[in-house]
Amino acid sequence: MIRFDTLNKKPKLYDLAILTAAVFIAIASLTMSRGIGAELAVSYIMIAYLAAAILILIGAFVRQLRYNPYSYNTIFYAGFALFLLFVLAMQISIVAMLAGNPQADELCNIVSMLAGSAESYMLLTSPFILLFSIALCVSNISLIRHEGRRFVNVLGIILSFMLVGGILVIFRFNYYATGSQFEVMVHDIIANTMSALYLYFECMLIGVMIAAVIVTRYRLDLDKDVIIILGCGIRNDGTPTPLLKGRIDRALAHAREQKEAGGKDVVFVTSGGQGPNEVISESACMKRYLMEQGVPEDRIIEEDLSTSTFENMRFSKERLAEAGLLGPDVKIAFSTTNYHVFRSGLYARRVKMRAQGMGARTKWYFWPNAAVREFVGLLTEHRLKQGLIFGGMIAFYVLMTIAVYRYF
Repeated sequence: MIRFDTLNKKPKLYDLAILTAAVFIAIASLTMSRGIGAELAVSYIMIAYLAAAILILIGAFVRQLRYNPYSYNTIFYAGFALFLLFVLAMQISIVAMLAGNPQADELCNIVSMLAGSAESYMLLTSPFILLFSIALCVSNISLIRHEGRRFVNVLGIILSFMLVGGILVIFRFNYYATGSQFEVMVHDIIANTMSALYLYFECMLIGVMIAAVIVTRYRLDLDKDVIIILGCGIRNDGTPTPLLKGRIDRALAHAREQKEAGGKDVVFVTSGGQGPNEVISESACMKRYLMEQGVPEDRIIEEDLSTSTFENMRFSKERLAEAGLLGPDVKIAFSTTNYHVFRSGLYARRVKMRAQGMGARTKWYFWPNAAVREFVGLLTEHRLKQGLIFGGMIAFYVLMTIAVYRYF
């Protein structure tokens, strides 16, 4: 089993960058030489490169989990490893198909395949997207019936229509093109760029799902000193909502299991401020509930200033520092709802606090829509990094498309 927080060095992709540069130079040299066997050599180089890139991304994914599972890199490595696996399968199929046709221009087929890989990936994964969108709509309808018609409760339906609509728009746009070669080339550049945009978000969605499942199902060691409980709203009478109660009970269950296994007592940090319509702070509500469950008051630290998940982590860290419970030897965990574990862990690392998350279960119809909100939240947190990645993808697909029309 992969253990979190067991690696002190952040994984880098320098080896992938060096490999990519070397492969680019080799393919460019073979392409210009047009020597005997050059095209076949390019095919095998591409296959070897894609296989190596997939292994590098998988290795980086595993190391990232060991270093810091709550990271944007975790999503990126998982999502794009799957995409490169698809491109590798396409490359192998092209080599197999052209093996019996020595007259075919194999290099042209390789470039064409790369130029259209984003759209092909969309076509291959469209059944999965359709099923995912239907399931998301069903869960959202149930959520609306139980929780009411609020905008946040229809985010899943909106995303479903965007996912299916994006596929239909791109395939319809690329279905038929007329005009001069230049006009058709511009058409294909636009189509491939649109597909790249869709591909990026699809890979990120898959990556988020993989990362969320891993961190939610991870079993924490029974060695924790502190458990931070993240607030999420209380009832009008000052008692915890079912969602908040689930978070508190999850923390209590871990603390009891740890004690029964001969471990140490846990200090709880109740983290949550008082909203405009709340009679007391979420922190005070959680403290009262913990004491009703037999937790001594001296093992509860209140943090009642936070109004967001980021502030939960930031102010909890400050309270722990004041209590002398912050340092490399202090084992910290946090308790929240299952769909919220990944992003909460990301905020903990942002304030430079190593903490492992545990997730309380929630109703089946609530989880998908909440996961969509988490997905959107994660994407908005890394605009610069996403801009660089997406910019690189656009440049790649534009260059590949131009190469198909200009050189083949």
